[in-house]
Amino acid sequence: MHRRLKLVKGAAPRGALIYGMRMFADGAIGTIEPALVHLSDGGSRRVTMHTIEGTREQIKRQLLRSIDAFFELLEDQA
Repeated sequence: MHRRLKLVKGAAPRGALIYGMRMFADGAIGTIEPALVHLSDGGSRRVTMHTIEGTREQIKRQLLRSIDAFFELLEDQA
């Protein structure tokens, strides 16, 4: 999985989105800790884990909004 990013003139920069999902029963979660990603340069970064609660449809609707907002933030940083 260790692939180097290669930029081609005029091409959009490529990246990797670290993402995971799992459903838990209501009341089953005690605590949530940030995940740790180890980088190829020897460093590391934390990934914040987010929680969305509700019915499956409410969770799906909010997740789709959150994904849109995430990419809007990336566009603002470019």
